[in-house]
Amino acid sequence: MTGMTTTIAFLGLGNMGGPMAANLVAAGHTVRAFDPVNTLRDAAAEKGAAVYGSGAEAVADADVVITSLPNGAVVKSCYAEILPAARTGALLIDTSTISVDDARDIHQQAVAAGLNQIDAPVSGGIKGATAGTLAFMVGGEPADVERARPTLDPMAGKVIHCGASGAGQAAKLCNNMVLAVQQIAIGEAFVLAEKLGLPAQSLFDVITGATGNCWAVHTNCPVPGPVPTSPANNDFKPGFATALMNKDLGLAMAAVASTGSSAPLGSHAAEIYATFMESDKHNATLDFSAVIEALRS
Repeated sequence: MTGMTTTIAFLGLGNMGGPMAANLVAAGHTVRAFDPVNTLRDAAAEKGAAVYGSGAEAVADADVVITSLPNGAVVKSCYAEILPAARTGALLIDTSTISVDDARDIHQQAVAAGLNQIDAPVSGGIKGATAGTLAFMVGGEPADVERARPTLDPMAGKVIHCGASGAGQAAKLCNNMVLAVQQIAIGEAFVLAEKLGLPAQSLFDVITGATGNCWAVHTNCPVPGPVPTSPANNDFKPGFATALMNKDLGLAMAAVASTGSSAPLGSHAAEIYATFMESDKHNATLDFSAVIEALRS
């Protein structure tokens, strides 16, 4: 806790937003919460948040407004509702993962309404949201980023100022494209090891002690055993669902196309995840490391 307490409106109380809001309450902040889902509002109330019947009601009298929403269209709709209701000079922090263009659009709308706004997508999944160890990739004016830090700190392990408006989203899309490629590569390695008769623990010990080490193996190992807390030990219950990875790769591929970039590995990873999700509707709800099952078939 920083010693500073703030009145914060938190809009979007799902798998990520719920625990993030709870950490703000635990840090001593006053949290005014809204989600259209009754059970999520009830859960937030149990954690100590004051819940409201609409986003506009929640943002009234808030110094800071945080959004954690599923896509750009929902964020834009939310902003259309709350901008007229927000206090002049309030700071808006969007932690959703949306396109760079959408991030810049809502920033301009907020500024035109007399508000301050930054994009601050996160990495770390549900575990990081619960533990308060998320990495925030932030785009916005330096003064706004510094103003946001006391609010972000109870939810964060790291806050990285990436540049101007939209830069946080750009960093998130690039990071998750890398993550998708790594998770597939790690899955391929463990499948190959199985076929060669190499025990999973032996491969894990080698990779984590050598140049192939990465988060996709040392934390999110796609086979049961080596990392007891990885989703592979719990029927691939998600830390980060395949549907969300597929969404982020779609945003990344749109950015690749719009900028004329070349991303052969990222593009192939996007195809693999899209096919995996389409092959069985249940796959969308599994952790994205479950893509190893597609590599086995």
